[in-house]
Amino acid sequence: MTYCPPRRSAGTIEHTRVKQPWPEGRPFKILSIDGGGIRGVFPAAFLAEIEQRFLGGGSIGNHFDMIAGTSTGGIIALALAKGMSAREALKIYEARGARIFPRLSVLGRLWRCLSWTRRPKHDQSVLMNELLEVFGEGLMDDARCRLVIPSFEGRHGEPFLYKTPHHPDYQKDRHKRLAHVALHTTAAPTYFSGVADDGHVMLDGGLWANNPVMNAVVDVLACYEVRREDIRVLSLGTGSESFSVTDRVRRGGIFHWVMLRAFKAASRAQSLNALGQAFLLLGKRNVLRVDAPEAAKPIALDDVQRSLTELPALARSMADATGRHVWEVFLQDKVEPFVKCPLSSS
Repeated sequence: MTYCPPRRSAGTIEHTRVKQPWPEGRPFKILSIDGGGIRGVFPAAFLAEIEQRFLGGGSIGNHFDMIAGTSTGGIIALALAKGMSAREALKIYEARGARIFPRLSVLGRLWRCLSWTRRPKHDQSVLMNELLEVFGEGLMDDARCRLVIPSFEGRHGEPFLYKTPHHPDYQKDRHKRLAHVALHTTAAPTYFSGVADDGHVMLDGGLWANNPVMNAVVDVLACYEVRREDIRVLSLGTGSESFSVTDRVRRGGIFHWVMLRAFKAASRAQSLNALGQAFLLLGKRNVLRVDAPEAAKPIALDDVQRSLTELPALARSMADATGRHVWEVFLQDKVEPFVKCPLSSS
């Protein structure tokens, strides 16, 4: 008989979180990074530009109290929490992207498209090896910043959030390896296999939280004695695409909707809804959204060549437009060192 682990939700603590103290008037600064495959080049390059212009190349991770990231955004979040700079995170894409998403010959691409109907498009073992080289034996317990990393558990069909032990109630994930968390949040269906993990099946967090901004905001409000007006959010996208339902699609069936169109609609709606909720809850002036402009011809999640060619220039342009504001709101001071909550003695 195949072992079936209990639902993660089965162990959910039912009482409200006992709020941890937070200095009155001190801003709580959140960095939130969307999913988007190799298009993670954009947020990594944007943050690297900000580091170079305003921080002398020092890690921007030292200026945020919490970092949330889904899928490729999770890789960047984990890298920053490990102590890497955004420039070093960008090098992950530059040096490893072509190995994770290899460019094939014309015949190779044709064969891959045909086989894609029956198996994942890319070899997950390659991704795993690259992540192990980046994160080594590091654990969530080693993170230098609070983390919120969405994934999705497929055995029971439930949202799954990995969190550092920044609250006494958060102890389940502290000994999870960073590389494994990165693999779980990036296991995008059809691109990579779901990850078997002690009876669970872990899938890409983008299935339900491609934009994790509200995962972070809700966690802060639940865990800390901080006024919502004192929360500041820098939310980074990975490049959006225009979307509309044509009259043909409106009347269409499965042929018109199944080939990623429905997923794209859901992902876009989730992101816009999460941003709208954050604007409503915190005040629009406290949430800065930076994203590449909408593209009529979007960059595919695994198009390494276009991502590395086009996105760094867009990131520099967005840094020109928003860099001073980012500096004024988020980078004036480093945050206080992150102190992890100890294991309960009970």
